[in-house]
Amino acid sequence: MKKNIFSMAVSLFLLFVFSSCDKDNEFKEVAVTEVNALYSPNDGRNVVLQSSASSSLYFEWEKATAQDNGLVYYDVLFDKPDGDFSNPVYTVPSDNNGISTGASITHKILNRVGALSGIATSAEGTLKWTVRSSRGLTKVLSKQSRTIKITRLSSIESPAALYLTGEGTEAGANLSDALMVKGLEGGTEFEIYTKLLAGKKYSFVDSRTSVSRTFSIDAGGTTFKENADGAVVSKDGVYKISLDFNTSSASVKEVTKLDFFMCTPQKRAALTYQGKGVWRINDLVPDFTTNWSDDRYFFWMTIGGEEQKVGSKNKDNQPPSTTSGAYFDLYFYPTDKNQWDYSFKFPNRSVPKCSIVFHLSGDSPKYYYEVLY
Repeated sequence: MKKNIFSMAVSLFLLFVFSSCDKDNEFKEVAVTEVNALYSPNDGRNVVLQSSASSSLYFEWEKATAQDNGLVYYDVLFDKPDGDFSNPVYTVPSDNNGISTGASITHKILNRVGALSGIATSAEGTLKWTVRSSRGLTKVLSKQSRTIKITRLSSIESPAALYLTGEGTEAGANLSDALMVKGLEGGTEFEIYTKLLAGKKYSFVDSRTSVSRTFSIDAGGTTFKENADGAVVSKDGVYKISLDFNTSSASVKEVTKLDFFMCTPQKRAALTYQGKGVWRINDLVPDFTTNWSDDRYFFWMTIGGEEQKVGSKNKDNQPPSTTSGAYFDLYFYPTDKNQWDYSFKFPNRSVPKCSIVFHLSGDSPKYYYEVLY
């Protein structure tokens, strides 16, 4: 019996030893050679980028070899003209999941690389590129490099989502608290109503968890670029910020007033900003005593020094039967100064006072308001 137990112990020990050896072999690093020649595109080639999704440029290089004659993986690295690729501005894996000796890189990606390299929209600039071969943790940078000259697109590729972050914002610099910027119809324009702090930076990012792109408004406040420089305002205040990725244009306008307005008595009452795109007024007393108890109303908002109407989708309305729903959606009429058109009516005229909460939050599918009794 003791002999059998001893034999089993020896067998288990040998199994452990051989298993360990197998694991050592499994994780052993394999040496790879560097790429010794770059084939395409030609050094110094000029490329005028196109906005078509199918437009691309093909990069090709000589094959590298692995010590065990197995697969070698490749990445195309881009850097600024004076860079050494120790911190490349962008990396693209080669075709066929990284094992091809070529990469078809879209013009949109090259446009993004240009932005990260500091090349302005519509401007010409130079990018440097090389190839890195790898196998596991072993990575070897080619000693060869080339340049291409690109003329960037006038537009900036739109992200799927956009968020506002930074110490100058009301949400602070914690990325997970970044404020959603409302995407408008068409997918290339975004806007947000929010408070900004003077002299403290804010910027826009494409994620609350893993940022791959950052955008900053230029000092003039009328254009923006893809960089992490950040922007500031000179005055604490509530602002409407707009970004148009088709034209790379921006707008930063202070919102100085939001008034509730009853049409017939022409009475106003100011709403107070609460934070994150929300305004409120409490204990509002509507005036139903003027001209046949007319209860029509809408809002006046002053943006960038210009007052504009915020009202109903419909030019004429009947009183709503509920206190929520599409009836209470908000629409902007920047040039309409008519005293009655696009006005709302109260859902309940028997209550002497109410509160109104006005929502221009980027988290909401639509802008809307509430009448609370």
